[in-house]
Amino acid sequence: MALTPLNALHQFLAVARHRSFAAAAAELGVSASALSHTVRQLEERLGVPLLSRTTRSVAVTAAGRRLVEQAGPGVAQALGALKDASARPGEVTGALRLTLPSTALPFVLAPLLASFRERHPQVELDLVVENRKADIVAEGFDAGIRLEEYLERDMVAVRIAPPFRFIVVGTPEYLERHGTPVKPKDLLQHDCFTYRSSNTGALLPWDLEKGSRTWRLPVRGTVTTNDERVWLGLAEAGLGLAYVLESQVEAQLKAGTLRRVLEEYAASVPGLFLYFPSRAQVSPALRAFLEHARQVLTPPSRRKGR
Repeated sequence: MALTPLNALHQFLAVARHRSFAAAAAELGVSASALSHTVRQLEERLGVPLLSRTTRSVAVTAAGRRLVEQAGPGVAQALGALKDASARPGEVTGALRLTLPSTALPFVLAPLLASFRERHPQVELDLVVENRKADIVAEGFDAGIRLEEYLERDMVAVRIAPPFRFIVVGTPEYLERHGTPVKPKDLLQHDCFTYRSSNTGALLPWDLEKGSRTWRLPVRGTVTTNDERVWLGLAEAGLGLAYVLESQVEAQLKAGTLRRVLEEYAASVPGLFLYFPSRAQVSPALRAFLEHARQVLTPPSRRKGR
């Protein structure tokens, strides 16, 4: 069998990443019809369908997924090498595509991105903020940022932020009207804004802890969302209790517009981790981002990989 042209493979990977011919065509600067023709030629050459097409969506087949997993990192590395070839000595170039949840933004945006861009202006950053668990290989990400509990076992993970707490908060007015919970189970009697997982659709419980004891409370409320900014706004309006990252509400706590509830039961998490596939070769752009993140975000005593 003749060798498959790399440009056809590159175009297929773009469609697989976007799950859309139109979006991939816009990225590649070609027409959607030409892109579809190229992918069909690739499928004919390989003798297997790589994509399942309907009038509304595009899905990757089992064969297509294997091709993404096996060829995707190599193609990305090759494209990065082409950009690096024209770089000045010591200059880092290339593209870096990251997935991260909105809870990571306070740790990443202000303290990290501006200084990284200043240090490495030739690196193109593509940040996808979403509160779901992404398949970074199949979806064409170089790496992701997540809490430790959401990491796959076959990933290399490096801590880039120290441990922090999730706390329950409410306004003084709400607590005066409805009473202040004194035990974890008291939350079951309150209007608690709940979070729906973007991956499973399930409502996530609130985790509390004290010493060696832990609680997973199936709280309920009148509003469910997958974006913590929504329930934080509702909590600030005095409509209920919210379970938030402590750093998100530092200003409100200092001003007294929000109060901690059950602070002695606040749950701690190990921090945030930058993770990437163990079988993938780390690109110069990712290596530079990793090193910069560890220098900027992590105190010297905690600069250790997992």
